[in-house]
Amino acid sequence: MRRILVAIKRVVDYNVRIRLKPDGSGIVTDGVKMSINPFDEIALEEALRIRERGAADEVIAVSVGTADAQTQLRTALAMGADRAVLVETAASADSALDPLAVAHLLLKLVEREQPMLVILGKQAIDDDNSQTGQILAALWARPQGTFASKVELLTDSARVTREVDAGLETLEVDLPAVLTTDLRLNEPRYVKLPEIMKAKKKPLEVLPLATLGVATTPKTKVIRVDPPPQRQKGVIVKDAAALVAALHAKGLV
Repeated sequence: MRRILVAIKRVVDYNVRIRLKPDGSGIVTDGVKMSINPFDEIALEEALRIRERGAADEVIAVSVGTADAQTQLRTALAMGADRAVLVETAASADSALDPLAVAHLLLKLVEREQPMLVILGKQAIDDDNSQTGQILAALWARPQGTFASKVELLTDSARVTREVDAGLETLEVDLPAVLTTDLRLNEPRYVKLPEIMKAKKKPLEVLPLATLGVATTPKTKVIRVDPPPQRQKGVIVKDAAALVAALHAKGLV
């Protein structure tokens, strides 16, 4: 069976105004709206379109996180994924996994499901690491096409167009492969109420983290989280000479 594995992450919704904890240890998530990472939603949409074109038979949404992530997996099922798998982690604040641990856990699912494609968003909007897809490709020893703005699935390969500094770059990777998706790849579909009701009957498997036999001790540690500095007010100058003088005064030229 031609399977596509799509990894999704539960993050604070991009419309929410982020608030930091008083001790600087992270952001406030209690009572905050959570959703699928937007780039992962694009990855899922691309997998669904590939299946709808007849180039795949099954789309599996997978996530690594607490039991609350089942909500986002149900959303993925409502979008059209055939089934979902959650690798359930502890809910404590010190149990957060870094990209290396997540990639090792995804590799276990890859070995079990044997997909022809693994698609992830290029980065998560909470930590912005942009590492998990690349690490997974290295661990799996398979080709990768990152930051894809266009994907064409061929018989035994995928043609990926990526946006680079000089313009567009097109490369072809043998299957199976890992792809990460950019913002311009597609527009995710709107989920309607009938699909939400149908998603409740679709299979969602929960795997305790301990059953996969992966060491998840983080290699990195967040010391502190600080807000960006407040933007200073602008200054109106009369002419170019005054502008140059103001820049000199601030040591900018």
